[in-house]
Amino acid sequence: MKLPRIDLPRVRLDLRCGARLIVSPRPGATVTAVRMHVAGGHSQDPEGKEGVAHLAGTLADQGTTQHSEEELCALLEPAGGELSGNATGLTGSIAGGDWRLLLEVMSEVLTQASYPKAEVERQKERLLARLAVERDDPRSQAAIRFRRLVYGKRSWIGRSPWGTLESVEAIRPGDLRRHRRRTWVGRRLTIGVCGDVEPAKIKRKLDRLLAELEPGKPLERPALRLPPIAARLDTFYRNREQVHVYLGHLGVRRSDPDWPSLAVMDHVLGSGPGFTSRLGRHLRDELGLAYSVSANIHSSAGRYRGMFSATIGTSPEHLGTALEGMRAEMHRIQDEPVAPEELETAKSYLLGSFVLGFERASRRAAFLVAAEVQGLPDDELERLPRLFAAVTDEDVQRVARAHLFPDAACLSVAGPVRRGDLRSLLAASTH
Repeated sequence: MKLPRIDLPRVRLDLRCGARLIVSPRPGATVTAVRMHVAGGHSQDPEGKEGVAHLAGTLADQGTTQHSEEELCALLEPAGGELSGNATGLTGSIAGGDWRLLLEVMSEVLTQASYPKAEVERQKERLLARLAVERDDPRSQAAIRFRRLVYGKRSWIGRSPWGTLESVEAIRPGDLRRHRRRTWVGRRLTIGVCGDVEPAKIKRKLDRLLAELEPGKPLERPALRLPPIAARLDTFYRNREQVHVYLGHLGVRRSDPDWPSLAVMDHVLGSGPGFTSRLGRHLRDELGLAYSVSANIHSSAGRYRGMFSATIGTSPEHLGTALEGMRAEMHRIQDEPVAPEELETAKSYLLGSFVLGFERASRRAAFLVAAEVQGLPDDELERLPRLFAAVTDEDVQRVARAHLFPDAACLSVAGPVRRGDLRSLLAASTH
């Protein structure tokens, strides 16, 4: 198998404000992408005002103390620039030669976002409308309750980053400004830049632009107290024609040495395209239980442990068959070696899609930051294609046995199903 190669050189520099800068020069690139990552995200939400980090990020580009939202757009759009924010900072891109303008606008937003009252109220109304829909939507509730089952109700990682109806209603513009001043500080900031740029020039520019940014304190990361992997269940009753099912448990960190083999396992079991995955082929195509079914453990892995989740939407009368089929396929990939053609199909697709994902400058900038935050080795992109290609049927079976727990999985079901009925179905589908 001819292995693809991704060239992503990087230069690490420390800014005077305490931020870490990683620059990947890409001569001839037509686009420059920047990721300004602030550690913490929604773990920093004040109690009773969950959703502050989300709103602070998404509304950061709605105006600063120097420019209105319209004026920021007028600066960026003629140069082909764009900017957006989320709970963990800012992302932007621009035509390669105008990288200075992008850094100027992003730095201004990072340090001076003003959160105009009218814009905050407008976004709050949209978010509250979304949360109101989710409150009664079976698919959304199945996912929300599944996350709580896996991570526990008391842990921030088990909460929605968007907050609740009650917490969002309590948020005011001043809360967003206080959150930005308190958490968007130098020692929590990691900046990734990819484009036709010189690292030294990027550093000099950012040192000037961020000269007034408070260094602050590094983020303290107390150990998460997560519930053990065990069978727990929850239901959300609505008299609908379909049930939405989430089955799974705690997963792995991105730094886990089994991650490459788990990525291949996922493509065999439940995340491969078209007719290639076992769950799709068996539950969707052979049994006709659903239009969409999937399973995945590797994509949610990050600095903290992600989740293994297998999902399906099916009719209520087929719920028992679907549960039995999902658990049976989890057991089968543990008990039987993967066929050679299955394995090669999964690896070929994974290698091809992996390389395509790094064609965009934004993907490269995001990886620079993620690799730094998660402590991945500098040669990770060089190693991964080799590691994917080297995965054997024995590796897939080994990691499936080590990281899948079909008989100790959490189960969240939303639809016309009562908890007592679900317990009976779950017992009947036990391997």
